[in-house]
Amino acid sequence: MASGRPGVTGVKAARRPEVRLPALERWDGGSLEPDGDYDGLELREADLSGQDGAGARFLDCALTGCSLDETGLHHARFLDSVLREVRGVGTDLAGATLRDSEVLDARLGGVQLHGAVLERVVVRGGKLDFLNFRTARLRDVVFEGCVLVEPDFGGARLERVEFVDCAVKSADLTSATLKDVDLRGAAPLEIARGVDRLAGAVISTAQLLDLAPVLAAELGVRVEG
Repeated sequence: MASGRPGVTGVKAARRPEVRLPALERWDGGSLEPDGDYDGLELREADLSGQDGAGARFLDCALTGCSLDETGLHHARFLDSVLREVRGVGTDLAGATLRDSEVLDARLGGVQLHGAVLERVVVRGGKLDFLNFRTARLRDVVFEGCVLVEPDFGGARLERVEFVDCAVKSADLTSATLKDVDLRGAAPLEIARGVDRLAGAVISTAQLLDLAPVLAAELGVRVEG
């Protein structure tokens, strides 16, 4: 299969963010505010559970070790920022924007990212369960060294997205659109639904063999013997 490595034709490689944070000011705590403006701040070990930061803008910020259980961040914007070791269940990031940002060693479950826009984002390390990416747009996104359990990409558009040394378990690609998506670094690569949407992706020969039963079922082919 074609490779996205330099000098080799085929799938286009994702453009990674170059996050260079300035000297940050320590956030004084308190509660997030809807449509709040956070610029050049470090939020460290903050318990943001259940708070409402809908529409907030985070520019040149670092969120480190923060708790995001059921935090309302729909339509929030994370620009040139780093989310490191954040943890949470049911975080609402629906319609949010992450651009030129990194998500490192996160432990998140049931996060709502439907309708979100991710552009030039690296997700490295950690475990991410039941992420809802339905109708989201992912462009120049790299999932590296992480575990994705039942990610839902239903109706999403993925362009120049790479999966590097990560596990993808029971993914849903129903009605998704893929372009220059490199899945070769996913082990295992498990697709529960939407295997017919793999056009526009590149997989390895070994992955093709692993997916053969799912592909056969999709095509209505009975395999015996």
